[in-house]
Amino acid sequence: MTTSARTGLSPGSPAFVAAIVAAQVLTQVGAFTLPALLPGYIERWDLSKTQAGWLVGIFFAAYVPAVPLLLALTDRIPARRVYLIGTGLTALSHFGFAFLADGFWSGLLMRALAGIGWAGAYMPGLKIIADPLEGAAQSRAVSWHAAGVGIAGAASFATASLFDVLAGPNAAFLFGGVAAAIAFAIAWALMPRALPPRPGATPPGALLDFRPVFRNRRAMAWIVGYTVHTWEMAALRAWAVTFLAATTARLGAPEWLPSPAVLFTVAGLVGIAISITGNETAQHHGRARVVLWAMTAAAVLSLATGWTTGVSSVLAVVAVLAWNAAIYLDSSALTAGTVQAADKHLRGATMGLHSMAGYAGGFLGPLGVGFFLDLAGSNGVLGWGLAFGHLAVVTLAGLLVLQRLGRTG
Repeated sequence: MTTSARTGLSPGSPAFVAAIVAAQVLTQVGAFTLPALLPGYIERWDLSKTQAGWLVGIFFAAYVPAVPLLLALTDRIPARRVYLIGTGLTALSHFGFAFLADGFWSGLLMRALAGIGWAGAYMPGLKIIADPLEGAAQSRAVSWHAAGVGIAGAASFATASLFDVLAGPNAAFLFGGVAAAIAFAIAWALMPRALPPRPGATPPGALLDFRPVFRNRRAMAWIVGYTVHTWEMAALRAWAVTFLAATTARLGAPEWLPSPAVLFTVAGLVGIAISITGNETAQHHGRARVVLWAMTAAAVLSLATGWTTGVSSVLAVVAVLAWNAAIYLDSSALTAGTVQAADKHLRGATMGLHSMAGYAGGFLGPLGVGFFLDLAGSNGVLGWGLAFGHLAVVTLAGLLVLQRLGRTG
């Protein structure tokens, strides 16, 4: 087993896994600064809801073409090199949003850069953790990686809100840039400088030839599930704070109710525990069953949540929390399913397609919500009902395809 030249940590050891998860947390902690502060940017930059959806969604759209190349490269060169590019670009994007962005187009450019950076960090970081492990140890490491990324994503709402209150929105993006720079330093010091040993030769073929992955129907089933999962999760993450802010502005809220950003941080943290529990439950009761439960519940809750904006602020919060929990229930199980179904020699390419397809859904989710809000012409009950409710169709269609592919795999 190879070790880090600087620290002597062995890839696959608990300390190594913990260090890389920490780097992923630091890289991700600024990722949702814009969704957390979106109501202010809509007003400050005079954005339509569709433009706001583009600003959030372009992160995922830029990720999609970048990730297959960057992740497939990790089958040929040390993943450390790709990861350093990813964390470096992430830091630059946050600094650019803090100091350069002053409207829709400049903001769009910085968000796209952040998406490319995450393409170089997210799945390559997961692959660095997963490659030395097998079986239950691998599945649990994948689950803890998902938990770390989820904790950082949840915390980004509260930290962005805190820095915004203390020093303005630019300070929130500056914090994300500094955190990503620290992740770069961790990767530089700890990650192996050479490819890990592999049993057997790497099969010949073009770098971006995904045909063998498409023929792996078991892997494709989980990839489809992850696509609609990310579609729905990205939509809720992008718009939950704006939805809750609009609801409390319309109906008022009890004094004891925290701010929308803090509430969605709580939702994310609760979701992490649910994600880990879901993965462990899947190992005992079967991934297909847990995914069926989760996606069905999420579809029902997406239909209901938008309409609560006309009923009660407290009910709207409860609906958002419940919907978010349903989405998180199958998060780790879907990714672990893809990892374990992948051909060992093609794990980088398989995970690249998994992530590319998922983040394509992540682009469409925020944009779709913004489109339906503009279509309805307001932040009213009908607009939010349509904006969130259309996601039920997406989720149930994905579940149907997943089940069919899974039966034939």
